[in-house]
Amino acid sequence: MAARKSTKKSNVSAEELTKFYREMLLIRRFEEKAGQLYGMGLIGGFCHLYIGQEAVVVGIEAAAEEGDKRITSYRDHGHMLACGMDPAGVMAELTGRAGGYSAGKGGSMHMFSKEKNFYGGHGIVGAQVPLGTGLAFADKYLGNGRVSFAYFGDGASNQGQVYEAFNMAALWDLPVVFVIENNQYAMGTAQKRSTSTPDIYTRGKAFGIPGEPVDGMDVLAVKAAAQKAVAHCRAGKGPYILEIKTYRYRGHSMSDPAKYRTREEVQKMREERDAIEHVRQLILVGKHATEEDLKAIDKDIKDVVNKAAEFAKESPEPALEELWTDIYADAATA
Repeated sequence: MAARKSTKKSNVSAEELTKFYREMLLIRRFEEKAGQLYGMGLIGGFCHLYIGQEAVVVGIEAAAEEGDKRITSYRDHGHMLACGMDPAGVMAELTGRAGGYSAGKGGSMHMFSKEKNFYGGHGIVGAQVPLGTGLAFADKYLGNGRVSFAYFGDGASNQGQVYEAFNMAALWDLPVVFVIENNQYAMGTAQKRSTSTPDIYTRGKAFGIPGEPVDGMDVLAVKAAAQKAVAHCRAGKGPYILEIKTYRYRGHSMSDPAKYRTREEVQKMREERDAIEHVRQLILVGKHATEEDLKAIDKDIKDVVNKAAEFAKESPEPALEELWTDIYADAATA
């Protein structure tokens, strides 16, 4: 990953920096708690944590407007929180409880919120990309000026349906931003061992789709690139690709010991490139807040996360009748 560029931006307000800090810290503390609950056996199945990648979704959401849509893969908890979904409902779904966003039936990888225009959480690698393109097709058809964000990883970028989606999006000038969250490893395979090109965003050139690489450990850089991409889409110029180069601190999932990389590599990223610490330093150096102010924010967020965990623990398991909901439609009323 390239060295971080200077982030001295005089037009960034104290309020915005503090907002980014709070949103990224919420994702990290939430994911840390989810990891704890998984270890306690309260979360079953697969669980893919977003720790380290927080600046990606927070920066993208900073460029979104009301009515814009988002869809992503199984590493999705951060996306839910960033678009405003209730941490309690997300945690309850992770633990398979009735108070969850999918009534406890979807778990980590299959949550949805029509109110927040969040269309999943998808467990099949790359499957969300054509679905996100479909969301953009609907917006183009309706002429509503909305933009869809289709997130996927460096590993999914090698799936065939991604390029079918690129072709259709370019052919019909669809308002979709393809967000490649390149965290350097497709499960346990480094990008250089799985991808024939050093940069993935360049693959859009064959379809006439513009794109660019982005420092995914700098939320301000992500926001700036996202604003450019969104403006392109809203102007009716078709799709845009953002390859956001980031890094996950944990394994691919909770069951992954991540032996394909060294502890020193991860520690170096934590110490030198951490996205939350970067914003924290901008706040302190700019004297936008004190150490005590930031500690108070952290305490407040920990309270929110702890309450979400308690809500999940206290929420009942789904009733047996839930096995039949959302399965069939009444032909007489459908």
